[in-house]
Amino acid sequence: MGRPLIPGYENLAAHAAIPVADQPEAENRPSSLLRQWRRRGGLSSVLHAAEAFLASRPFERMPWLAVAMLAGTGLWFLLPGPAEWLVLTGLCGLVAGCGWAWWQDEDTAVLRAAIMAVAVMVAAGCLLAWLRSELVGTHPIEAPVVTRLHALILEREEQPARNRVRLVVATQDPQRDRAIRARINISAVDDRPFLQEGAVINVRARLTPPTHPVLPGGYDFARIAWFDGIAATGSAIDPPVLASPAEAQASGMALYRRDLARHVRTSVASATGSDGAHAAIAATLASGDRGAINDDDALAMRDAGLAHLLSISGLHVGAVVGIVWFAMMKTLALFPALALRTRLPLVASAGGAVAAVAYTLMTGAAVPTIRACIAALLVMAALALGRQALSMRLIALAAITVMLFWPEAVVGPSFQFSFAAVIAIVALHNSAPMRALVARGEHGAAMRLARAALALLITGLVVEAALAPLVLFHFHRSGVLGALANLVAIPLTTTVIMPALGVALLLDLVGLGWPAWFVTGKALELLIGIAQFVSSIDGSILLVPAIPLWAALLFVSGFLWLALWEGRVRVWGVLPALAGLAGFAVATPPDLMVAAEGRHVAIANDEGQIFLLRNRRGFAHDQLLEEAGFDAASEQDVQAITQWPGADCNRDFCLLTHRHRVLLISRRRSDVDYATLLAACAASDVVVAERKLPEHCRPRMAKIDQPLLTRRGGVTMNLQTGVIRSARPARDRHGWM
Repeated sequence: MGRPLIPGYENLAAHAAIPVADQPEAENRPSSLLRQWRRRGGLSSVLHAAEAFLASRPFERMPWLAVAMLAGTGLWFLLPGPAEWLVLTGLCGLVAGCGWAWWQDEDTAVLRAAIMAVAVMVAAGCLLAWLRSELVGTHPIEAPVVTRLHALILEREEQPARNRVRLVVATQDPQRDRAIRARINISAVDDRPFLQEGAVINVRARLTPPTHPVLPGGYDFARIAWFDGIAATGSAIDPPVLASPAEAQASGMALYRRDLARHVRTSVASATGSDGAHAAIAATLASGDRGAINDDDALAMRDAGLAHLLSISGLHVGAVVGIVWFAMMKTLALFPALALRTRLPLVASAGGAVAAVAYTLMTGAAVPTIRACIAALLVMAALALGRQALSMRLIALAAITVMLFWPEAVVGPSFQFSFAAVIAIVALHNSAPMRALVARGEHGAAMRLARAALALLITGLVVEAALAPLVLFHFHRSGVLGALANLVAIPLTTTVIMPALGVALLLDLVGLGWPAWFVTGKALELLIGIAQFVSSIDGSILLVPAIPLWAALLFVSGFLWLALWEGRVRVWGVLPALAGLAGFAVATPPDLMVAAEGRHVAIANDEGQIFLLRNRRGFAHDQLLEEAGFDAASEQDVQAITQWPGADCNRDFCLLTHRHRVLLISRRRSDVDYATLLAACAASDVVVAERKLPEHCRPRMAKIDQPLLTRRGGVTMNLQTGVIRSARPARDRHGWM
């Protein structure tokens, strides 16, 4: 036997042969050290299990990078200011750096790469939103002002349904030495032919800063205007006067869109004998101009779950691309010489891509349309390369592209609705049961039609289930029969309305478009009839009060888990989704709501009734009712605050008790005896007034008056806990705040 290779080998071997319990070192070894090794072993097994999980799903990982970027962008909007944004970015960098430097276990290389990639994408989302805000954000004017403007018209939008024209102009800030962009409404009676892009006008107008939400979580036009570069909004007081005509004709595309919208409305009205909502919707589908659609028709479409048909997005771009692709494939196949020498899918995909870009430009190139165009181009590229036409990877790439250029779209409903719908559709049709249902087989025509109708119904139900919580979160109302309405509306739009509209425009080149315009108009009348019928059914509209953000985030996280993974693991997404829906179910309206200007106040009781200080229709009035989960167009369960049980009201104030709290609410601006007011404040828990209250007015819980509302915007209050939420939180340092 040779000598051992390691000096002292015999001693080591003998030592290793001794049982652990008999080794002298074991008697002195701390038990905590043993537990530490056991914990490390358990952690190692968890890490290796995660590694195996990710390694087995190479095609399911990329969409989560888009989700990480989405989370980073959302956190930028959610966190209050630069310090928190820097901390988030630093933490992401620390995680990525530690993964790169210290985690060298080759057995967990995929897990390490995933953690580093997620950290980088979260940081990228936050930084891109921050950069976008710094580059394009525009500070609003300081205060409302009435002034005479010398302005250059940049954009013109006709809104016949509201009897006005909306102009975006470049002018001088009346309060500071800087150039600004402002949005001004001109009454239809004051519209003039010279109000075109490029003209310089003089007009006396009232300008205000872009408005903040009436209540917390409401529509935030100030944020939208910040990213759109709008510093002021207002309306003309006098008719505008021409100072200098446009040096050239309006930009070709802008003029073409307006002329196209007028032509479509006129043609449909002439062919059908009436100028109704169908003509306005036809103009919307052709040019993206929604200005002629009145509010009642738009609400009926939304309550029927058909509002997506009024926004040029994926459905419309997909229909145009599909029609062009199919037509080119069938037409080119008629020529054998061409079909044998050319890859027809490549040519048809190129034609579909051109059609997508042209339709996007023709309809105004809004962000939702651009988003749909990007997705369509990716699908055409996949078809040209012989790859799967629509997959989660393509959706993720489209989402990352949009967030790269328009990160502010993440917090808007349009982005959320469109991607949620597409994700739900792709996830459903990638599932084995759905593939079996839509697979081609030896079936008769009736069976194929029935299977297609069933597949469309199931798709509609799944999309509605995915979108309804998001719709309720943003708008507090949703149609519950949308799947049934879309079962007819989507095929009607894609197979009749859109093709007929395209044929009508082509035939109009030779003056023969009347029959196609007639078909388009009648099909649109049927579409509007479906919307009005469905929205009028009792119980077809679900109304809910304001939904807490945590509930929406839980639902979205569960939905993404269900949709983006495959196999049994996706079932775990049901838990957070159901938890989020439980938050929707238990949501209750705030006890007290005060609109931003202080003139509109609402109190909700436990019996589902709401009491208003002023029950006059208007934007603030409607926002209060929507926040509480009531139909703004209905007076059911809406009463005056003077009808509150036990309320003691006079011309100036109302004194009432709710949840064992004493509320003193001002009814109008008036002079009140100072000593009496101070005594009433001291005896009250909450005092609400639209004017400034004396400094020595000190209620026990909260004083909500004009200075507070000016600083914080509209507020809601839970009277039991005393928690107050404001539309403009105190620590929020985003530019538009």
